[in-house]
Amino acid sequence: MSQQTEVENRLREMILNLDISPGERITERWAEAAFGASRTPVRAAFIRLTNEGLLRREGRGWMTAPVEPEEIRQLFDYREALEVSALRMAEGKITNEQLQSLAVILETAKNHGSKEEMSRAGTEFHLALANLAGNKFLTESLKDVLQQLSRARWLDSGSEQPAWEEHHVLVNALKKDDIETACSLLSTHIRSSRERTIDALTLNQRTLRARGIKLA
Repeated sequence: MSQQTEVENRLREMILNLDISPGERITERWAEAAFGASRTPVRAAFIRLTNEGLLRREGRGWMTAPVEPEEIRQLFDYREALEVSALRMAEGKITNEQLQSLAVILETAKNHGSKEEMSRAGTEFHLALANLAGNKFLTESLKDVLQQLSRARWLDSGSEQPAWEEHHVLVNALKKDDIETACSLLSTHIRSSRERTIDALTLNQRTLRARGIKLA
């Protein structure tokens, strides 16, 4: 693994896990010391994460991108378009093995139970669902969207249980080969997640700002 890739991966993880808060200022010198890297790979990593929407230029320095409720809403809308389109494309292609894999993801996360594990499994579930279409560009686009949404989801302290139950109902519809119902359930599921996330950001603005988290 190159030094640039290592810095990218470690810094990306810190941003997505909120070890570095939205709106927090960081410097290249800090990254050089924190990751034991030289200036050139650190600068390249910062530019890459800027292109991913996780960092922004701030004068001569850098800061992690603030969480913007309107941007979150638009990302959810884009996510819905991607996922529903992928599921419609999968009609007639879904195998029993793929359905079993979806069920295994849900069961494995249920046994672990922690919010972190369920969140990761939820991402894995939705990527596996999109992958049913057999279109790598759709899946990669969804992966990017889910990554950008992950920080906002960590800021939501609510239970993952409602979403998890919706996953099970969706899989049951696919087992019955009912794509129309599955697409409707998926659309409703994503919109519900969108509203829960936006409501959490709106209701908890004062608390989040007190924690140093910048909302645009």
